[in-house]
Amino acid sequence: MAGTQSPDNQPNKSNLDEIRQTRIQKVGQIKDLGLNPYCYKWEITDHAQQLQEKYLDLAPGEEILDEVSIAGRIMARRVFGKLAFFELQDETGRIQLYLEKKKINNTMSDPEGSNLIGAFNHLKKLSDAGDILGVKGNIKRTEKGELSVYVSEFAILTKSLLPLPDKWHGLSDTEKRYRQRYVDLIVNPQVRNAFRIRAKVTAGIRRYLETRDFLEIETPVLQSEAGGAEARPFITKHNTLDMELYLRIATELHLKRLIVGGFEKVFELGRIFRNEGISTRHNPEFTSIEVYQAYVDYHDMMALTENIVSSVTQEVLGNTKVSYQGTEIDLTPPWRRVTMHEAVAEASGIDFAKFTDFASAKSAAEDAGIAVPEDCQTIGKLLNEAFEQKVESSLIQPTFITDYPVEISPLAKPHRDKPGLVERFELFIVGRETANSFSELTDPLDQRARLEAQADKKAAGDVEAHDVDEDFLTALEYGMPPTGGLGIGIDRLVMLLTDSPSIRDVIAFPLLKSQNNQDKSGLETDPGNSESKEGK
Repeated sequence: MAGTQSPDNQPNKSNLDEIRQTRIQKVGQIKDLGLNPYCYKWEITDHAQQLQEKYLDLAPGEEILDEVSIAGRIMARRVFGKLAFFELQDETGRIQLYLEKKKINNTMSDPEGSNLIGAFNHLKKLSDAGDILGVKGNIKRTEKGELSVYVSEFAILTKSLLPLPDKWHGLSDTEKRYRQRYVDLIVNPQVRNAFRIRAKVTAGIRRYLETRDFLEIETPVLQSEAGGAEARPFITKHNTLDMELYLRIATELHLKRLIVGGFEKVFELGRIFRNEGISTRHNPEFTSIEVYQAYVDYHDMMALTENIVSSVTQEVLGNTKVSYQGTEIDLTPPWRRVTMHEAVAEASGIDFAKFTDFASAKSAAEDAGIAVPEDCQTIGKLLNEAFEQKVESSLIQPTFITDYPVEISPLAKPHRDKPGLVERFELFIVGRETANSFSELTDPLDQRARLEAQADKKAAGDVEAHDVDEDFLTALEYGMPPTGGLGIGIDRLVMLLTDSPSIRDVIAFPLLKSQNNQDKSGLETDPGNSESKEGK
């Protein structure tokens, strides 16, 4: 029917209104029959996938008298006189319904049942694709080989008022997929599978840590001081206390307080909020896990990171090799380890460790085609710029980049052997930072100096810098044991394991502009690389 579909495979507005009104009339007709088009319950004995597996060997034309009861959404209808075939979808998959006039006893009944004449005709006239249907019957494989529920009883459990997108194309408009995720989940089974994998990943990570005596302890989302990362926070207000508060940008500083308090292994998996740009890699609210363990350093955290990711991948996918956008990624440990200096030297030919003055280092960087921002005034920051511009996107297989400049790592312990650097690593996979870790800074005087430097940057107008958290410094003065900390970006890990190109594909309800002020381009500019974007 040319001209009746909009670009997202939905009927245009006038046709949509007509369809809705027709279905509302059907709701009235069902009620006139003395039935409820919005039932209260339906007893389920089986699901589609279970039946497909249980009767896999049933021969064409063969019928089993076992009675089953299932429920789901009608995805397609084919009606031929006294015979009809519906495609029913539940959470596990799809199965065909074989509906024959002589077989069906009941019509759109409440679960208690109601024998009415003309049940099959009512079903043909009053059901639509999108309705939620409960059926009972036995199992039959048709002559054409399609496993079917040979229906004897049925009930329309929920009458759908709006039509599903075109069955051959699904919901293709990307913006509408995110905005109406419920429709996306109905018509795109691979989307449901992505969120199923996400749930298994988070459960698997928790299970891995808990079996190794880590405790998950919740920390505040509303905080009087934003800290634990360089990121712009969301600001809110508590009216009763008349206090300005921030949504947390990291769980780090409170988890460290717990280490000070005597816990040796703690973590939290939860939502983080950063008032930054939106891109295929960034969402203003995202999920991360932060892990802290006393008496270990960043080398131990590397081993922990490898073990968490590889073990959970094996558990969820049955393999440690995954395909991402056409490239095989091998997550089998051990992973490559390379310092930031070594990685930059390999890519650009510049060994920044040899420079003692910024001007010479800047000149060499510009000769190598590295753009130097105005606020880049130290060799350490220049090294990081070179890394981001020349190295980061090339790190496809899992790689630990180690030993970062102190200027961009205010919460990490100084490197025990390399002045000017800290004991920090970031994990990169498919060109994206996926995890971040430090040997945590435990010297309260050094920590104060670094946080005061951050406060000076904030006073100078840096919206990602923060004030001094005096209570955190007080905690450090009571003494924190040597500690390794780790942050893993859950969204980016799930992107990898589900072969998803955008972070929005793995967040059930990503933040979108209001429909009155939509961003026609879809995504804003990547907000850049601040410390611990998706990890710590």
